[in-house]
Amino acid sequence: MKIAKTAAERRRLFIAAVLFFFAGAIGISGQNGPPKEENKREADLIELNKLDATIKLDIRYATDNNFVGKKVYPEARAFLQRPAAEAVVRVHKKLAADGLGLVIYDGYRPWAITKLFWEVTPEDKRKFVANPERGSKHNRGCAVDLSIFDLKTGKPIPMPSDYDEFTERASPDYAGGTEEERRNRDLLRKLMEAEGFTVNPNEWWHFDYKDWESYAIYDISFEEASRN
Repeated sequence: MKIAKTAAERRRLFIAAVLFFFAGAIGISGQNGPPKEENKREADLIELNKLDATIKLDIRYATDNNFVGKKVYPEARAFLQRPAAEAVVRVHKKLAADGLGLVIYDGYRPWAITKLFWEVTPEDKRKFVANPERGSKHNRGCAVDLSIFDLKTGKPIPMPSDYDEFTERASPDYAGGTEEERRNRDLLRKLMEAEGFTVNPNEWWHFDYKDWESYAIYDISFEEASRN
């Protein structure tokens, strides 16, 4: 119990530090915890790299290379509910036959980070982030942000937009860009949809697993998630 308490304290301190950093500029206020829901399934969050170590991680929120411009995750780790994680691994293995693989940008996201994203995003761009009053499918461990990379070069293959680009190019139905970019984007969508995922209407890289409504909205650290 002492270890869990220490982990929880570290998570709260980290989130508090991040929120404090932005509080002066944006006036963070409102709800202090995730929405409460009843009769949800027990969390079974699994780390993707423990299912398949060849999946590439590029967890942008553990770096400064994200739309916030600051590191908001203490570690570069990706978790999903087990059924969703196993489905992602199956897509990764299908791609391997063509010399390709999946690169993961984000998976399970603590609710406090969803609140931060909402607070720092201008109102005209908020269709790209989840409202913390309702929670996010990322908070449930049933959403994943990802793309495809070349196994030989280790580099992502071309897509119509960059990850977390808040423009029309991010739409999964965007008709611009090159034929190669659209083909790559559509390949990712086809493979993910075949495994029970639905693409976000505003973001080609964001996919929600079919059973997301069965799970609660969580606000636990990655360290706590790894002990489930």
